[in-house]
Amino acid sequence: MKIKSLSLMFLTVGAMIIASCSKKENAQISTPPLQVGATVSDAAPLTGSIKGTMLTGKIYTISGDVTINEGDTLLIQKGVTVNMTNNADIIVKGTLLSLGTKDQPNYLTVKNVTKTSDPNVNPADDPAYQGLWTGINCDVTCKLLVLKWTHIEYGGGIYSNPPVAGTKAGDNSFVILFQNVDGVFVMEDSWVYGSIDDPIRLKGGKFNLMRNTFEKCGFTGGDVMNAKSGSVGNMAYNLIIGSATTGTKASNKGGTPVQSNVNMYNNTYVNSGYRRVESGRGGSINYEEGAKGQAYNNLIVDCRFGFRVVNDPLADTLNLKYGYTYNYNSTVETANEIYPTGYITKPQPTDVPVPSTFLPAGYQLGAIYDGTSVVGKNDPLFVNYPLPQSNFKKIAAVGNYDFHLSANSPCAGKGNTTLLTPLNVVPVDPNFGSSEITPPGKDIGAFQLDGSGNHH
Repeated sequence: MKIKSLSLMFLTVGAMIIASCSKKENAQISTPPLQVGATVSDAAPLTGSIKGTMLTGKIYTISGDVTINEGDTLLIQKGVTVNMTNNADIIVKGTLLSLGTKDQPNYLTVKNVTKTSDPNVNPADDPAYQGLWTGINCDVTCKLLVLKWTHIEYGGGIYSNPPVAGTKAGDNSFVILFQNVDGVFVMEDSWVYGSIDDPIRLKGGKFNLMRNTFEKCGFTGGDVMNAKSGSVGNMAYNLIIGSATTGTKASNKGGTPVQSNVNMYNNTYVNSGYRRVESGRGGSINYEEGAKGQAYNNLIVDCRFGFRVVNDPLADTLNLKYGYTYNYNSTVETANEIYPTGYITKPQPTDVPVPSTFLPAGYQLGAIYDGTSVVGKNDPLFVNYPLPQSNFKKIAAVGNYDFHLSANSPCAGKGNTTLLTPLNVVPVDPNFGSSEITPPGKDIGAFQLDGSGNHH
């Protein structure tokens, strides 16, 4: 980061003196928004090298590839809209900070494109799956990427030129690519809407991906959060609806010296895995190819496959712990894959439905079984999403639905808060790290009845 002094990172605090009725003077502290370097002008479309600060309330246009050079920083203050055009790419060799807030989120989007939550729209005609701009592509020199309260929409287009290491022209971009084993990637309270391939690909790095919402991710393939070798961190309190393939995935493929180690907890997975062309792949949770981690308190609703532990190439099963997985299935098709056929997921006595109530005596891992008896059972009682659902294969956006838990949900209080300790691998900082590393919650899924967890 090209920051000359601490004063550029933590700006001078101003104070206002307000008189009270008791004639005592109470100082009310007001902190100006962070600013780094010079102000980025919104007077003309942006292309080429970029650094400095995009100011609150401004609307910017990026009309060609922009590059944040190594040693430089681009800061996006709250309430900024960035309109992407011409399949533009944001190439990050330095640092990118997007610091939206709940009341003033940021947008990286495409102007004059209309979203639809109509499940009957052909995916081939839906702009969510057309990759209208490329993405945020971080090179191996990117030390820090922070995205807070940021909408990232319609990304994942085709590379016209290979922008960073490991990419090539003609391939589908990831909406976000991060690949510095020693770097930090934080994404919290944000939204990704649409992609052709993976919306998030981690090829190394320390990360914390918490309280995000993912809709319509992957056209005919693509895992939502796909962590490869060298990736260490948490995926927690995320809502994933209608993804093409897996919601959260860990693999040690890539051969870095750092083993992939991913905690996945308190996530909600809905209606995922149905646009995947290749059979036998994806839907909710996936550990494979030497990856380790822990996974608890996850809610899986009408996904093509349940929690999947892969035996070829084999996950690090000696260092993989999981349980308290809550499953709901509207049809026998998905009930028959709570424990996916052909894989080695071990049924846990803490799972819902309780495995002994529907698996046959002497069940062998990966064997075919009949899940008819649990179809339509254990409704999690979302605030506004009717179950059983006949159209779940096509519903891929939140729209007017509400996936918070009702007060009388059977998921309430059924999570475990002691078995998993979050991986505290990123800094906790309002600007340069995570706002907090949220520990496991007592309610199953992303939304907690006490208001913690996912805030969307």
